[in-house]
Amino acid sequence: MANLDSIDRRLLSELQDEGRITNVELAQRVGLTAPPCLRRVRALEDAGVIQGYHAELDASHLGFAITVFAMVSLKSQAEDALREFEDHMNGLPEVREVHMLNGEIDFILKIVSRDLQSFQEFLTSKLTPAPNVDSVKTSLTIRTSKHEPGVPLEK
Repeated sequence: MANLDSIDRRLLSELQDEGRITNVELAQRVGLTAPPCLRRVRALEDAGVIQGYHAELDASHLGFAITVFAMVSLKSQAEDALREFEDHMNGLPEVREVHMLNGEIDFILKIVSRDLQSFQEFLTSKLTPAPNVDSVKTSLTIRTSKHEPGVPLEK
C-alpha cells in the first residue's frame, strides 16, 4: 500500500503518537467525519500498514532494571540454522527484539532483565547454549536518550 495520500499519512502519524485516541478525535484532527475516518483506519489495518496497538510500559516500574544488547555470531549461516536460532529466541520472553544483521555479527538482541545476576543466569543458561551460537558479546545500556517507536511520518 505504497499509495498513501496525505490524510492516510496524517492518520498514521496521529495513531502512532497516540494509539488510544478515539475515532471522533482522530477524525477531527485530520479533517474528516467519523465514518470515513473509521473506514480509512480499517483499510490501513486490513492492508497490514497498521499491525497492532500496544501500551508502552515502563520496564523499571515493572522490576526490569537493566536492558542489554547482545551481539551474537553463529557457527553457520545456513538458512535452517538461522531459523532454528530465531525460533529459540522467539521462545525467550526476556528477548524483546531480534534483528539479523549484515556483516561480522549475525544477530543483535535486545534483552531485559531484573538485575545483573538474573542477566548472567540468562546468558549462561539460555543464550550461549542456544542452537548454533558461536560467540556472544554484550553491552549493558547505561542510559536511553531517545526511544521513538514507529517510523517518521509527515503530518
